[in-house]
Amino acid sequence: MAMAFATFNLSPSLRFVSNNKGFFDSQLSNSFLSSRLFLGTSSFSVPTLSFSTIHQTSCRPHINASPCSSTSFRCFAQKSPVDGLGSNGASERLVVLVIGGGGREHALCYALQRSPSCDAVFCAPGNAGISSSGNATCIPELDISDSSAVISFCRKWGVGLVVVGPEAPLVSGLANELVKVGIPTFGPSAEAAALEGSKNFMKSICDKYGIPTAKYQTFSDASAAKQYIKEQGAPIVIKADGLAAGKGVIVAMTLEEAYEAVDSMLVEGIFGSAGCRVIVEEFLEGEEASFFALVDGENAIPLESAQDHKRVGDGDTGPNTGGMGAYSPAPVLTEELQSLVMESIILPTVKGMSAEGCKFVGVLYAGLMIEKKSGLPKLIEYNVRFGDPECQVLMIRLESDIAKVLLAACRGELKGVSLNWSPGSAMVVVMASQGYPGSYEKGTVIQSLEEAENVAPCVKIFHAGTALDLDGNFVAMGGRVLGVTAKGRDLKEARDRAYDAVEEIKWPGGFYRRDIGWRALPQNEFARNA
Repeated sequence: MAMAFATFNLSPSLRFVSNNKGFFDSQLSNSFLSSRLFLGTSSFSVPTLSFSTIHQTSCRPHINASPCSSTSFRCFAQKSPVDGLGSNGASERLVVLVIGGGGREHALCYALQRSPSCDAVFCAPGNAGISSSGNATCIPELDISDSSAVISFCRKWGVGLVVVGPEAPLVSGLANELVKVGIPTFGPSAEAAALEGSKNFMKSICDKYGIPTAKYQTFSDASAAKQYIKEQGAPIVIKADGLAAGKGVIVAMTLEEAYEAVDSMLVEGIFGSAGCRVIVEEFLEGEEASFFALVDGENAIPLESAQDHKRVGDGDTGPNTGGMGAYSPAPVLTEELQSLVMESIILPTVKGMSAEGCKFVGVLYAGLMIEKKSGLPKLIEYNVRFGDPECQVLMIRLESDIAKVLLAACRGELKGVSLNWSPGSAMVVVMASQGYPGSYEKGTVIQSLEEAENVAPCVKIFHAGTALDLDGNFVAMGGRVLGVTAKGRDLKEARDRAYDAVEEIKWPGGFYRRDIGWRALPQNEFARNA
């Protein structure tokens, strides 16, 4: 449908320019005076304004591309309700705050902005790409490590739902503080976030509640760890117990590599307190897959499957990364396997956490290995947030009202909820700075992003590590920088669209894997990118 909009700049004197004829009546904050405007073709200024949305329109705040100091609101025609939760509560409108500033958070903002029940989306700190896309209003000055500052912001702007993207704020207890003052928060408490914050805790839950996982031992003494490694042999896996920014897992193919990994963590302390204990784990051979479930403390509903590509190089070579690409659905996770994962891994975890007195509310991201010898799933690790880049392919496929679903999770009301997904497949190809996951140069210029998004239908570029230079150009400021995402009728079409868009982007300082989806597609499909 046509999306006529009006842009409203919030500044000491508010200026309105509109070509949309319609009645606009909205209220975002009690700090502004109420106003009612008839929007014809007009331009005028008023000293203050307050917004509250009527049924026909919804307000989508975003920040102008440069600088971030001037905020504007785009008012889009209201979309039809989305199936998934029913229509009761359709009158409940939400202002949502997303915590984080990477590609995962951009995808969440994109999905939330499309939610019929969502009036406005804020993102703190956000990034330049989120701002310029209009998917959210970025708040770079909000200190997300200061829970009192986040609470004050939520009260000022009438935030009705907080969605926490990264793991660090969850482990530090941000959700605890927000829930304590009555702000609905999608994300687990610090106690429940220990499922990711401590691999030893996760393993102990598996032991106690019979959840299938790799055989392991935990050590704080390097000599004892090395003796166990010698007894078990190589290949073997060494993991830092705590959060190590995705770098705390070493798959050692030889005993020497394993000994070096132990020394680097327990003796040299390269991960600080996160590596003061290590988990030495059985090496599992098979195919990895990602499984996501929304949890309300007692109930869980599965999301669609996805498969990540962790290694930096084609053919799954080189060191591990945060993820170089993903696709959804993952053929390796058949319907039978998904049911088995829910019954043997997800639901026992949810019930176990409840029994331990720390109910889990949020998204459980199970990193799985589908074992080659048995064909059965084993839990490799838990993350307590959406995966990145898996979130990108999930959010572009989700058709349900995500704001309403996440709020239902916060209220313990997921029982009976089902989700709607677009048919076909989606793929994301991550573009990273040359040198990643090692050292890399910052500030390299990226061009032709708009052309890339228009190269084919259903293409969306999610920004993970971008900023704007003084000339208004996007520049790379992180390791993983862009998530070029596309939908298609099948995985091949999604792949072709994603790579067509990637090839349109002019960024000499970047690189990408050319074989995302190689496990699910014939090898000859990758000849063009060889």
